[in-house]
Amino acid sequence: MNCTIDKGLIDRTIAFHGHSCPGLAIGIRVSELALREFKMGTNRPENAKPMVCVVETDMCAVDAIQYLTDCTFGKGNLIHKDYGKAGFTFFDREEKIGFRAVFIKKSNKNQDRAGYLNDIMNKDLKELFKIEKTTESPVKPARILQSINCENCGEMTMESRIRRFDGRYLCIPCFMENEQKI
Repeated sequence: MNCTIDKGLIDRTIAFHGHSCPGLAIGIRVSELALREFKMGTNRPENAKPMVCVVETDMCAVDAIQYLTDCTFGKGNLIHKDYGKAGFTFFDREEKIGFRAVFIKKSNKNQDRAGYLNDIMNKDLKELFKIEKTTESPVKPARILQSINCENCGEMTMESRIRRFDGRYLCIPCFMENEQKI
């Protein structure tokens, strides 16, 4: 196997996700690339510097990225931009280095799922991803903002997500509901 991540860690990643599939394999391999690029080895150390990851998809790969790189939505260092692409940008804010990797390996029409999965796990990373370096962070650091009561449903909403409609402050779902009534 060309993948340098420990087999036991791969097995735990599969258990975390629930099954083995090509999408998860893509996430394992792009995580391997991130760990290598940021010189963290293939088994992310406990005290590693946090990286930021922007994913352009909601596919299975994201579970592997969360498990292997410690980037999560809750910590604010995993950002989802729903572009429908197998694109992944990793950035080290301290070193001001990063890269965007786009998965480019297509399955052969005559290849079964197991063969495609095997290819993903065994190909060289440069055969799987188009990789572009960057020195600019793909996102700003997370900020804690005030919460405001939506004047329609009463639920607390981060102030950056409040919309003003007809003189009232509304959360996005209430704004959309009221806007449709016009």
